[in-house]
Amino acid sequence: MLAVIFFLLVKKDVVAQDKILPKTITVAQDGSGNYKTIQEAVNSVRDLGQERVKIYIKKGTYHEKLVIPSWKTAISLIGEDAANTIITHNDYSGKPIQGPGKDLFGNEKFVTYTTFTVLVQGNDFVAENLTIENSSGKIGQAVALHVEADRCVIKNCRVLGNQDTLYAAGENTRQYFQDCYIEGTVDFIFGEATAVFQNCIIKSLSDSYVTAASTRPGQRFGFVFFNCKLTSDASAQKVYLGRPWRPFAKTVFIKSDLGPHILPAGWDPWTGDVMFPEKTKTAYYAEFGNTGNGATIKERVKWSRQLTAKEADGYTVEKILGGYDHWNPLGVK
Repeated sequence: MLAVIFFLLVKKDVVAQDKILPKTITVAQDGSGNYKTIQEAVNSVRDLGQERVKIYIKKGTYHEKLVIPSWKTAISLIGEDAANTIITHNDYSGKPIQGPGKDLFGNEKFVTYTTFTVLVQGNDFVAENLTIENSSGKIGQAVALHVEADRCVIKNCRVLGNQDTLYAAGENTRQYFQDCYIEGTVDFIFGEATAVFQNCIIKSLSDSYVTAASTRPGQRFGFVFFNCKLTSDASAQKVYLGRPWRPFAKTVFIKSDLGPHILPAGWDPWTGDVMFPEKTKTAYYAEFGNTGNGATIKERVKWSRQLTAKEADGYTVEKILGGYDHWNPLGVK
């Protein structure tokens, strides 16, 4: 009898593993797709799959706190169009966690790292034609998109929030943002990832800081912006390109259009950090070939750099993101 039960269990497992799962999935709130929620679609993808699965998301506002876990790899989320395919949530640091109990870390309130609307942990993730929003407002740290996976591509997406909008996390992760619109207030692009932003619009909503990199000492690159346009809300007239969240922060702007809201000093030293009091000695902040009223270098802080043409040649997508596996984000389909 035990042998029969064992045989049936093994047979069931083999059938489950051999099940042919779809390479394309459709999400639609009106029931016309395979699933009504994005999380259901993600959950249906085979764990640690070897082939990319494309999840097409029809227009609508999806009120979800979405997680792409580490075992859901090579997933693409593709919206019908960026303006009308919206993933939104409203958690913020200090907000009480609803319901009984605490979160996985024992907290009774959300902290910055758990406020995300979308959390990406699975490698080889792609997002296209989406809006990812934290709608909590100007209430403190509130992350819209939190990426801590390697080889991630975000294309033609709108990432909306206020403080800490985009958390590019993970010292060993590579992230590529192309043709995106990213807006926020304080430190709204932050983290330790190696990340390239190409042809993006970066909008400041208040007097504050665009970036707050926490690059680790062994990393060659941090945040690099190519051909981006930095704009601002009318109320934002005094904005720094960045400040070092940690001592070895690295941020470089190349051939970007810097609006008049960017202060002549360019960069802020983040004084008052007792644990790291001398960040300006190790932070690497540089520019090359920028234009616009905010690109004047005459009054830049002395501890920042202006790259030479030869140094700037060392900044290409291939050199920054290629890595040991020669990853090419431009070739990801």
